[in-house]
Amino acid sequence: MENFPNGLFFGTTHVYIGQEANAVGVLSQRNPEDIVFSNHRCHGHFLAYGGDSRTLFAELMGRNTGVCGGRGGSQHLHWKNFYSNGVQGGIVPIATGMALAEKIHNKKVVTIVFMGDGTMGEGTVYESLNLASLWKVPILFVGENNHIAQTTPVGLSIAGDIKTRFNAFDIPVNELDSSDVVEILARVNKTMTEVRKNLAPQAIILNTCRFAPHSKGDDTRSITEISQMRSERDPVRIHAQRLEETERRMIEDQVRLEIQTAFQQALQDPFPEIDMRGQP
Repeated sequence: MENFPNGLFFGTTHVYIGQEANAVGVLSQRNPEDIVFSNHRCHGHFLAYGGDSRTLFAELMGRNTGVCGGRGGSQHLHWKNFYSNGVQGGIVPIATGMALAEKIHNKKVVTIVFMGDGTMGEGTVYESLNLASLWKVPILFVGENNHIAQTTPVGLSIAGDIKTRFNAFDIPVNELDSSDVVEILARVNKTMTEVRKNLAPQAIILNTCRFAPHSKGDDTRSITEISQMRSERDPVRIHAQRLEETERRMIEDQVRLEIQTAFQQALQDPFPEIDMRGQP
């Protein structure tokens, strides 16, 4: 976050800090051919999918070694069967259409789409849920409810509860309130098994916590609230408690070195060349 004022990154960004267990728990259950459609908060999804941290850094810096050659920026990534888009709600019909296409071609592929709680205010989402259920599309809707859409708490933007919205379209839905990757993995495993077996839609709602601002500095929550979330709901800390201290420190050192190396490498990568030939 501190590198944005230094001008190293372009555009905006939406970090995934606090929600990491969701991406790992969900995407560890995918098959190589499965499709993943992410949203504006896509960095954690991309890394859990298997994406390279150097190419991600390079994309954020606009370098030609980036995931999309430095042209997509923070919100628009495409690598293998991974896609992301920053348009709230707009990702859901695209992902549903992808799932339908795979079904038509009998490929037995599951599409996974990540949706924030703020997405639930878009009408196109419900059109997509209706068609996914009606046509029995093999898709998993993953609702990551961090209970605040930009700066608006869910209590001021969502009437009723999210789970019943999926029920209205006869889409089976599971809900979990946890930051423990092991608990999330077990619940997703059960849900994904059902999607593959029935080749029909299901949903899972993961109640989660976002520790950082929506983007760079637009956080209206109190420091006390965020500190409490970090102390109680940090998925890295929760999982780290399962490791011996020596092993934990070794892993932390390896990860820190990997990230620092990737950042420095991307920092040295060139910008895309601009070809002005043929321009007036």
